[in-house]
Order: sequence, then C-alpha cells, then structure tokens
Amino acid sequence: MIKLFQKIRKKLLEENKLRSYIKYGIGEIFLVVIGILIALQINTWNENRKLDQQEKSYLNRLIQEIKSDVLTFAAEIERLANNNQKITNLSNAFKDRDSSDSLLVHSAREFMIYGSLYPRFNPSISTYEDLSSTGNLGIIKDTELRDKIVKHYQSYQAVEWDYNINAEWAMPIDAPLFIHADALRFDTAITSFLFPEISIQKMAEEIRANQEMYLRNAAVHYWINKDCIIMLQQISEDTLTLIEILEEAIKTKS
Repeated sequence: MIKLFQKIRKKLLEENKLRSYIKYGIGEIFLVVIGILIALQINTWNENRKLDQQEKSYLNRLIQEIKSDVLTFAAEIERLANNNQKITNLSNAFKDRDSSDSLLVHSAREFMIYGSLYPRFNPSISTYEDLSSTGNLGIIKDTELRDKIVKHYQSYQAVEWDYNINAEWAMPIDAPLFIHADALRFDTAITSFLFPEISIQKMAEEIRANQEMYLRNAAVHYWINKDCIIMLQQISEDTLTLIEILEEAIKTKS
C-alpha cells in the first residue's frame, strides 16, 4: 500500500500536476488520520471488552461467595436455635422438682459444652476485599449497584461489631460459673478424666446448689443467641436480595 502511494506521488510530480498532488496529499493525510482513529477505536473497544469481562467475573465471584454466606448463616441460625433448646432443657430440669439427677447432669453438660458457646459470624469477604484493596471497585460501572455492594459489606461489619459487644458483655458473667463449676469436668470426650471421679448424685447436688449461677448464665446466652438469630435472619434476607440484583446485572451485560 505504501509503495502504491509513493508511485502515485512520483507520477503526479513528474507530470507537474501540483494541484492534483496537493489534493492527493490532503487525501492521503485524511486516510492516515482515519486509520489512526479506527485503530484507537478498536483499541478502546478491546479495552472496554476486557473491563466488561472483568466486571462480570467479579460479579460472578461475589454471587458465589454470598450464596455461600446464605448457607453459612442458615447453618448458624440452626446451631443457635439448637443451643437455645439445650438452655431451655436446663431451665426445665431445674424447674421440675421431679427431674432425675441424671437428667439434670445431662442438661447441665449440654449447656456447658454447647449452650454456652458464643455465636459465630464468618462471611466470605475475599472478593470484596480484592475489589476494595486494589481500587477495582470502579470496574463496576453502575454506581447504584456499586453503592449497594459497599453497603452490604458495611452491614457485615455492623453485625460483627454487635457480635463482639455481646461477647464482651457475656464474658465477665461466664467466668465465675466456668471456674466455680469446673466447666472442663463436663467435657467427657477430652478433659473429664483429669478430674477426680464423682457420682451423678454428687454432681447433681453441686449443680442444684449453683442453680442461680447456672440460670443467670443460661439466660445471658439465650438472649445473645436470640439477638444473633434475628441479625442473621435480616442479613440473610438482605443477601438474597443482593444476589437477585447481581444476577440481573449480569443478564443485562450478556
């Protein structure tokens, strides 16, 4: 192509056609400019296509992670509900004066091993951390969608903050019971053999003597579990809504 242009220019100069040569030169410049603009447009299109693919990849990763969160939240809600049932069983064993020693000891053991455990909140945040730490949040072009994603993960932080407050409130109340009742004595799977043997009757007698302390701790954990269940139910609903929004956003980009 270049050789062709050179031949045309040479022929025009040899024929002394200055006006035609000037017109030709302008046309050649115009073609070069058009070529450059087309190349820039193609390059811009390729870059935008890459960004679109990267955006879809991030959105898909977010969907997969928060779908996993929904399952995690559901499992934790079930665990906390089961733990509250163990707390209720302990309360009923204390209330019923006809409860056997073995039932009371079993109920206290279930509370100490399971019912007294603190709620857990461990959502998947690796993709969001990748987006925010690398500055790639801007890849998500829809500002409204981007704001919803940021707000969602801020709500995770709020839940985690509430969890920590609950734990800090309960720990000083837990300590006296766990020390006084030798909590690890109830863990028959690991540590109970380290303590002197004690009959069921004697253990039940000690539990009844500390009924007020047991029920105080049980009430604290029951309240915390209920509070966290409510938070998890709300964050689960919000997460399901965000999944629908993200999936719709991907459809519009397909």
